[in-house]
Amino acid sequence: MNINLRQETPEDYQKTEKLIEQAFRNEEMSDQQEHLLIQRIRTSTAFIPELSIIAVSQQDDVIGQILFSKIAIKNKERTTVSLALAPVSVHPDYQNQGLGAMLIKKGLEKAKEAGYTSVIVLGHAAYYPRFGFKPANLWGIKAPFDIPNEAFMALELKPGALEHVSGMVQYSDAFSG
Repeated sequence: MNINLRQETPEDYQKTEKLIEQAFRNEEMSDQQEHLLIQRIRTSTAFIPELSIIAVSQQDDVIGQILFSKIAIKNKERTTVSLALAPVSVHPDYQNQGLGAMLIKKGLEKAKEAGYTSVIVLGHAAYYPRFGFKPANLWGIKAPFDIPNEAFMALELKPGALEHVSGMVQYSDAFSG
């Protein structure tokens, strides 16, 4: 598979949104509104352009995408900056071929290089642990909505980064729709 992974640019936005729509069209656990979510994130203070990564085919088609945005983990004593991994999308014709894993690995590498120390994801409990994600409740980190513990996960990009962190995840307003 000859794929180029690179930072998304404004010129890619329309193609990326079309990809996201296609990727989530038949996803049971989706409201099929992820393409609107990414539009809102891009115009929010949570947006980190260098952590918006796309996969481009040899024909210059956007066939994969991953986005990390700023979130906070809050309790009474402190607020800790973290990242949300959402969404990650792969065109249906390229699913189950390792492209999602390539995007996640690249994104986590870029996030670590940018100095971020942790990532939170809401996703398939059988998929994300292969990248090191563990249930967030192991650190006392909770979702701001009702979700099974095994689907709400955290990853330390820096060992010990979540050691003294607990509380409720606060997503940017972009996630409220």
